[in-house]
Amino acid sequence: MKSALLGVSLLFVALLQSLSARAADTASPPKRPPIVGVAHIGLKTDNLAAARKFYTGILGFEEPFMLDKPDGSGLLLTYFKVNDHQYIEVFPSLKDPQEVRLSHISFETTDAEQLRAYLASRGVKVPDKLGPRLDHDLGFDVTDPEGYDIEFMQYLPGSLHENQFGKFLPADRISNHIIHVGFVVKNRDAEDHFYRDILGFREFWHGGMTDTETNWVDMRVPEGTDWLEYMLKVKSTDVHTVGVMNHVALGVPDVKAAYEVATKRGYSSGEKPKIGRDGKWQYNLFDPNFTRVELMEPKPVQTPCCSPMLP
Repeated sequence: MKSALLGVSLLFVALLQSLSARAADTASPPKRPPIVGVAHIGLKTDNLAAARKFYTGILGFEEPFMLDKPDGSGLLLTYFKVNDHQYIEVFPSLKDPQEVRLSHISFETTDAEQLRAYLASRGVKVPDKLGPRLDHDLGFDVTDPEGYDIEFMQYLPGSLHENQFGKFLPADRISNHIIHVGFVVKNRDAEDHFYRDILGFREFWHGGMTDTETNWVDMRVPEGTDWLEYMLKVKSTDVHTVGVMNHVALGVPDVKAAYEVATKRGYSSGEKPKIGRDGKWQYNLFDPNFTRVELMEPKPVQTPCCSPMLP
């Protein structure tokens, strides 16, 4: 009898321990999964033929697939492929000449559902659940403190993207990597709280037009090398100025060589390659709707201004 009671007691203790462990697990906030890089930038155009001439004809990116609107009313967007994990998405939705051309920015994560739960635990408004997507990947959108549409996506087997892995990657494309994206930031503290404190981005360089001011802050993704660039102290709302600030940067091994390629393909703007304040060679192109596409070498050839550049 005593042996039976002892067995029941031990079983009860084990059950309590199991329930306690489960309660502790439930009470523990979800951890942030890796955010590994820039997935894409979404841009608006009112002239898709001109956009194709620029992104394919000048930059050399192929167009592996498109998506129609779910209601069947026409094209929703098309994709220009930089590499298997990075795209420039173009939406033929621009109606107002003064409309901001930036649609959204997307970062790749290894676990979209876990990131959704993590952001919810940190007070960020997220969807209640992940629903089906037209591209068959997993992902969701949030609104950052500046009002930008920020997407987080996870590539899945069988999706439009993964089905094209290893394809549509011409050797003569001008770049094979989006190294950063940038947009106008008015409230740095609010953006820092979102990107640094919640998402884990980290500053690795800041610079300005002079050594004593800060006009740009580079925030690297927590588990990768790509970065988001805050464009600070932008007062003008002119569409050309905003197009310079809301930009995408493509990494190239040799800016002068890339400039020659773009020129031979018919691009001309009057700009020439130069060394930026970060000490890197760079060259600016502009798409037909004034969005800046910056070509940039990976390493400084001069000492960067204003602050040390972390490795």
